[in-house]
This record gives sequence, structure tokens and C-alpha cells, in this order.
Amino acid sequence: MTITEVFAPAKVNLSLHVTGRRADGYHLLDSLVAFASIGDRLQLSQAEALSLTVSGLFADGVPEDSRNLVWRAAEGADWRGHIGLEKSLPHGAGIGGGSSDAGAVLNAFRSQGHTVPEALALSLGADVPVCMHASAARMRGIGEKITPIPLPKLPALLVNPGVEVPTGAVFSGLASRENDPMPAEVPLFDGVADCAGWLGAQRNDLEPAAIAAAPQIERVLSDLRASRAALLARMSGSGSTCFAIYPTLKAAHFAAYEIGAEHPEWWCVATELS
Repeated sequence: MTITEVFAPAKVNLSLHVTGRRADGYHLLDSLVAFASIGDRLQLSQAEALSLTVSGLFADGVPEDSRNLVWRAAEGADWRGHIGLEKSLPHGAGIGGGSSDAGAVLNAFRSQGHTVPEALALSLGADVPVCMHASAARMRGIGEKITPIPLPKLPALLVNPGVEVPTGAVFSGLASRENDPMPAEVPLFDGVADCAGWLGAQRNDLEPAAIAAAPQIERVLSDLRASRAALLARMSGSGSTCFAIYPTLKAAHFAAYEIGAEHPEWWCVATELS
């Protein structure tokens, strides 16, 4: 039996500007997205019927049926077989776990010669197209406009306080849906500090509404900003995962140790974003 191994990296919104809302209710976004060196892993094996099993640190609560984006991606691509999903990323956490899983298997289906309809990725969620790209990009519109962006490797710490934040509740709590986009051009960055400095002038427009829904996010951001050598701290996506950027990976690991020791119940992982 042929088994295909697939890696689904964590997606991090380095910025997320909400720039409008269409008549059909979809929000318009302008987001700089990067991907981590950590993520979920999947195994695909051919079989007569579609099946899915979930294991790993964050398997609890992850559906193994059509409620899972991976299952829906397989159905949409008319793929049949068994999918084993090892969940290393917290779900409902603003780092695109389910979307990245779906994007990764869609890429795998294509590599196996299966037809993946162009509209399928976006129908599964706004983050799925950029997760199929799986490297730094600017995401605009409702997620369908993807522009690759060269970024330096960004040493980072991801922290999640163990609180799920419903995306719908965050968007409904927005103070404004008509906000400025990012600058027209993303510059070429001269290293990590230059990139972090530019990002400091950008925003995550969902952050205030997410903090209102889950006040623990504010504590995470406070701890990240207070950590030694942190260049920038921000929430990713609709929360509750937050990230900080550091000048070196060693500094990110040191911050992970300090914050993890103080909050052993939090998920703290040093990584690189690119």
C-alpha cells in the first residue's frame, strides 16, 4: 500500500486588516501571512471508501466525519482512501490548523493526478487558498487574491492560552468593517528587525474584539511584549494564538522557556516563520 506523507504548517497572520464587507456578508481582508516550521502531519493511503482518524496532542474534539475540512476536501476532489491526521496544532486558535490540513491534502491530491476544482479551496474557507500556497504571501479580497511576498526567516514564539475563540463572534464584534488596507507595496526587508519594524505599523483589526471575547489574550500579549528581546507581539487571525518575533531563534526559545515556566498550561512553541 502506498502511503503519502503530508505536512500542514501553522499559518500566522503577521497583519490582518479588515477593509470592507461584501453584500453577501463576506469580509474583505488585506493580510500578510507566513507559515511556521511546525504543524500537523497527515498520512494518505488509497482505499475503496473515505475514512479519517485523528490522533495527537490536540485530537480531542476534532471531528472524523464531514464536519472536518479534510473530509470535505477529499469529497470535493473525488478522492477515496484513508486519512490519518496527527493534530499538533491547537484548533480554533487563529493559526489555520483545519485550513492548512485541507490545503495540504488538496496539494497532495493534485500531485497524485486527481482533479481539484479551482473553486474548491475557497469554498472550504478563506484561509485554504493561501494555505495551499504555504509560503509567505499577501492575501486579499475574501482570500482568493494571493501574492507571494519574500520575507526573511522570522524567529518567533507562538503562544496559545488554551481558549477557543469563535471566528463568527469576533467578526460580529468588530468596531469597524471599513479600515485602511496595508500600504500598496510590501517592501523588501533588510533582515528580521527591518521586517518587524514595518509590521509594527500594521494591525490585526480583529484583536480588540477577540480580547473582548477572551480576555486571556491580553495577558498573553502582555507577557510576549515583556519578554526579553521581543521585537513585535500580535495576535494571529481571529485568535487566540499570539506570536512574538525575535532577533534570533535562540531568543525565541529562551522566551518560550520563561513564559512556559510561568504558564505551564499554555501552549508555547518557538519556531521560524517564512
